[in-house]
Amino acid sequence: MKIPASTNHKPVIISDNYGKVDGRFAYKTDVRALSLGLIEQNGDGKAHIAAKVWRAAEEQGTGPSDELPLHRILDLSILICSALTHFSEAYRFEHLYDPQNPVIDRIGLQGNAMTVAVCTDHEQIQDDIKLFNEALSDNGEMIGERLRTLTRMLEELGYAR
Repeated sequence: MKIPASTNHKPVIISDNYGKVDGRFAYKTDVRALSLGLIEQNGDGKAHIAAKVWRAAEEQGTGPSDELPLHRILDLSILICSALTHFSEAYRFEHLYDPQNPVIDRIGLQGNAMTVAVCTDHEQIQDDIKLFNEALSDNGEMIGERLRTLTRMLEELGYAR
């Protein structure tokens, strides 16, 4: 799915083949993609990052549902972690990614792989990826606190070391 950039959500990190790994709905879902992108500023002058679930209905102009199955929430978490991993080393690239190879990860799920890539389909990606990186940095303490809490809870559940 080609993910459109809009004034409400400018995608930066995407999984545009998500319909192939959408839990029990894989290959039968109206969800086409997941993205992490910039949202309109809240008057504080800073960029903010939000996740978005892209549905086939949006191609016809209808809005998305607010309800998310648990596996999709976890898949968004996987997308976030993949983006954080990329941006921890992105300084090595002139444009914070390799324009010749925008795919930053392929994560095996259910016999297929969720592709994670920089969204190169909109013309402002060079500016937006810098703002995205800045927003990650600005919110690093808050994100880190939540990731540490999640790690502790996963350990308690037996899913982490």
